[in-house]
Amino acid sequence: MGEIKRFLRDDGPVKVSRSIKETNIKIRELQKEYLSKTGKEITINQISKELRISKEEIAMAIDSSKPVSSIEDTSFRDNKTDKTISLLEKIDSGKDEASLISDRLTVKELINNLEEKEKQLILLRFYNEKTQTQVAKILGITQVQVSRIEKKILNKMKKELIS
Repeated sequence: MGEIKRFLRDDGPVKVSRSIKETNIKIRELQKEYLSKTGKEITINQISKELRISKEEIAMAIDSSKPVSSIEDTSFRDNKTDKTISLLEKIDSGKDEASLISDRLTVKELINNLEEKEKQLILLRFYNEKTQTQVAKILGITQVQVSRIEKKILNKMKKELIS
């Protein structure tokens, strides 16, 4: 859970594989070497032949080193206020999406740790939106038993969450 939270919080906007980074370094070294020897820029075809890689791989490697445009850069105009706003403000739902994802994953993990009957009761009540009476009929127990079991399960999940 901590790793997922760390990833959502800390990782950069784009993850570039090590092989692409290494290819980019080889390309830059080749470009410098060629420029110093000939005084001209090396072509994509020449790079492709020299490094024995496709033009697509070259383009991907070169693009990987370009700076990423931030969604927080102000480059859009709000039609209502005529102010410049960021892409993030333009698409912001007003919710903390990372927290929502984290919460959903936590609840899913808690439910997966339940016994099969407990899991069935919680899924029927909160995901299938069944009443306690409907759940009681499905499980072959009374509504009072459903209420007690549900309370016990929710307390169990709460304790796991706190610890």
